Amino acid sequence: MKFRTALLIAVLTAPLTAGLIAYCAAADLDKPIPAAANDPANVAPSEVAVLAGGCFWGQQGVFEHVKGVTKVVAGYSGGAAKTAIYEMVGTETTGHAESIQVTFNPKVISYGRLLQIFFSVSHDPTEVNRQGPDEGTSYRTAIFPQSPGQAATAKAYIAQLDAAHAFARPIATKVEPFKGFFPAEGYHQDFLVHNPDYPYIVFNDLPKVAALKRVWPQYWADKPVLLK
Repeated sequence: MKFRTALLIAVLTAPLTAGLIAYCAAADLDKPIPAAANDPANVAPSEVAVLAGGCFWGQQGVFEHVKGVTKVVAGYSGGAAKTAIYEMVGTETTGHAESIQVTFNPKVISYGRLLQIFFSVSHDPTEVNRQGPDEGTSYRTAIFPQSPGQAATAKAYIAQLDAAHAFARPIATKVEPFKGFFPAEGYHQDFLVHNPDYPYIVFNDLPKVAALKRVWPQYWADKPVLLK
C-alpha cells in the first residue's frame, strides 16, 4: 500500500505518533546551499527540466511557486510509457520515479538555480530510494537531463556540493538517461493546492513550500502556476 494512503488511514483512526512528528520536522531541510558554478546562460525563451525527488505532489507544489516557472506537470520518468500508471509504478518494478516536468524561462531563472532549489528545500538528496516515509525506487532522487548541457551542469553541481560537504552525507541523486516523461493521472495534478488539508500534504509537503519562501525569497512567487 502506498504510504500516502496508509497515512490517511492512520491519521483518521489513531493519534499522531512522535515518530511522525519528528519526521515532519526533519523533512524540511531549510538550508541554503551554494549556487552552481557551472550554469551556462540560455537565451532560448523556454526550457524544460525533469526532476525526481520523492512524492510528486510536494515537488509540483514547490516548483509552482518559483519565479520564472511557467508550467509544472506531475508524472513518471525512467521507465516505459506502458507502465506509467500510478498503481504499476507503486509496485517498484517499472523503473519509473515519481517526477515533475518543469517548464521555465531561462532568462528569469536558470537551470542551475532550479537545481539549487531542488537540492536545498524540495527534498533530501542524500536519501537512497526513499524520501522520508515513502520507500522504493519510485521515490528516488534523480535528474533526467533534456540536453548534454543540462547533464553537464547537473553532474558538475553534484560534484561541487559533495566536495564542499554541503550535506552531512554524500548526495544520492543520480543523473539518469531521459527515456521520456509521462504525465500522471489527472487527480494527481495540482494535488497540493486542491488538498491543502490532506494529512500527507500537511505533514510532508507544506513545510517544503514554506521553506522555499523562507530560504529563497528572491525566487518566490506568491501565486502558483497551476495546470487547471
